[in-house]
Amino acid sequence: MESWMPYLIGVITLALVLQCIFLIAMFVAFRRASQRVEQIATELQGRINPILSRVQTLVDEVQPRIATLVNDVAEVTRVARTQAQHADRVVSEALERVRLQLGHMDQILTGTLETVEDTGMKLKRTVLAPVRSVTAMVRGIQTGLEFYRGRRRQVDGSGEQQDESLFI
Repeated sequence: MESWMPYLIGVITLALVLQCIFLIAMFVAFRRASQRVEQIATELQGRINPILSRVQTLVDEVQPRIATLVNDVAEVTRVARTQAQHADRVVSEALERVRLQLGHMDQILTGTLETVEDTGMKLKRTVLAPVRSVTAMVRGIQTGLEFYRGRRRQVDGSGEQQDESLFI
């Protein structure tokens, strides 16, 4: 086994040298990649910085306008709410007045209809009662005249004939 020892040491040395070469190659590759990433980051930063400064300038310019707009919207909302409450009070008062007026009109119409009905009843009593009396009197007179005429005919000799016609 002693004869294998120098060979194993040689293989181990070769493996260590190869590992060092790979590590150096990886270090060089990482160094190049790092330089490339730094270069890309620098380019990107060069492009993004003007955009960010423009955005910052735009935000600085627009911020007072937005604050004013928010204040105006809040004021408009407050005024709209106040006007809606006022309109609600006006409509409520108007509806209450209409309700009272309708009640008053109902009382007036009810009173008017009762008066018209009473007047109709009084007119009926006042006019129809005498008309009925006159009608009754006229019928009584007609009946009396018919009765008087009917007796006269009986006296004339046609009494038997009338009795037979009434009997049949």
